[in-house]
Amino acid sequence: MHTTHRTSPPPAAGIIWIKLAVLYLLVGVGMGLVMGASQDFTLRPVHVHVNLLGWTTLALAGIIYTVFPQAGHSTLARIHFWTLNLALPVMMGALAYLLLTGDKGAIPYLGAAEIMAAASIVAFAANLFLNLRAQ
Repeated sequence: MHTTHRTSPPPAAGIIWIKLAVLYLLVGVGMGLVMGASQDFTLRPVHVHVNLLGWTTLALAGIIYTVFPQAGHSTLARIHFWTLNLALPVMMGALAYLLLTGDKGAIPYLGAAEIMAAASIVAFAANLFLNLRAQ
């Protein structure tokens, strides 16, 4: 029986994170351009969250998970990925809806998404403390 051994490392765990981060960067820059051109800054909190939680957080996680693949391929990284990437669009949509309409019916969705996003950051922190080791 012949077995093959993988000689190359697995694909970088952080690549998808970095690509998603760039999408958030494009959205954030687009929002900034529209807000600046129109001088309507109603959605400034959404713009800030898109840039900080979307672009910055995903990009940093992607870089960390690329440099430290043992953390990037962990179950905690998968939990971090899915909870954050499910929470962010809901959070941004609910926050935008609340700011534009004043409809407080968005608050439960916003709250649930905020809790999910916070849980994803806890998973990220736990992952780094448990799985981050020098190569």
